[in-house]
Amino acid sequence: MSYPQQGQGQPYQQQQAYQGGYAPAQQQPQAPVAHGAGANMKRRNPVGAWLGLPIITFGIYGMVWFYKVHVELHEYDRRIDNAATNALLSILFGSITLGIWPLVMWCKLGGRIAQAQRAAGLPASCSGGMGFLLGILGFGVLYYQLQLNKVTDRYGETQPGQQVSLVA
Repeated sequence: MSYPQQGQGQPYQQQQAYQGGYAPAQQQPQAPVAHGAGANMKRRNPVGAWLGLPIITFGIYGMVWFYKVHVELHEYDRRIDNAATNALLSILFGSITLGIWPLVMWCKLGGRIAQAQRAAGLPASCSGGMGFLLGILGFGVLYYQLQLNKVTDRYGETQPGQQVSLVA
């Protein structure tokens, strides 16, 4: 039995594998490379943050949640601007702008969560527009907390505040 010569009977790609004696190794997809580090966020019960605690505290927990989420996003990824004070002030004094300022901050929160999802190596599935629409219907906190929990679930059982690696 003779082996075919170059150009005879077999395409070039199959012949090239035999020239070096070994077939070329298949390239495996590489794991994401860490580009930085940040503090892990707290995983919250979405229903508790959306309905339970705001009812018990007569709505005050909603403001606390909005502030804490902004702080945790900034501590998680320093590239996300620290808008916690701005977010709290938008809720407290939003009536001056006829409610437009809080709505803008609410939509921007969706972009910040999407940025955190990308930093965790996840596809950015959070949308400020969807958060806006669900917020009008009363489900905005539930939607945003579910999206935030995707980021915290990425790191498994890592405690809140513990340093985690960012991939993007």
